[in-house]
Amino acid sequence: MATHNWCHNPDCHKIETQSRVRGSGDNKVLRTVKIKVGRYGNYQPNIWNYFCNNSCLFQFLNKFGQEIANTYSVKQPSETPIKVKKEKYESSRYQHDDEGNYQRVPYQATRTTIQKGNND
Repeated sequence: MATHNWCHNPDCHKIETQSRVRGSGDNKVLRTVKIKVGRYGNYQPNIWNYFCNNSCLFQFLNKFGQEIANTYSVKQPSETPIKVKKEKYESSRYQHDDEGNYQRVPYQATRTTIQKGNND
């Protein structure tokens, strides 16, 4: 596996930042950013290994998003079986009067839990 990738935004090299400037003397260029794979400790490795920042990611999506969506199109909806469990419990909220005093007021609340699959 490669240790580095080049930013996949085809216009990355056109963005004027100091980090993209390369070369010496009068032979300067703006270069595409080189990205270290796993630079965020594999946090979201599927996207940040290929784009140097949000700007490049969204420029890429604006340019190629429709093409990507058409390539990996969804013909029918997907469904996951779930169980919905509702549970009543006593809770409280705070109400204040005209004098700025707060008073605790109990009420009946509902907690909704969604479980995937056939788990009870």
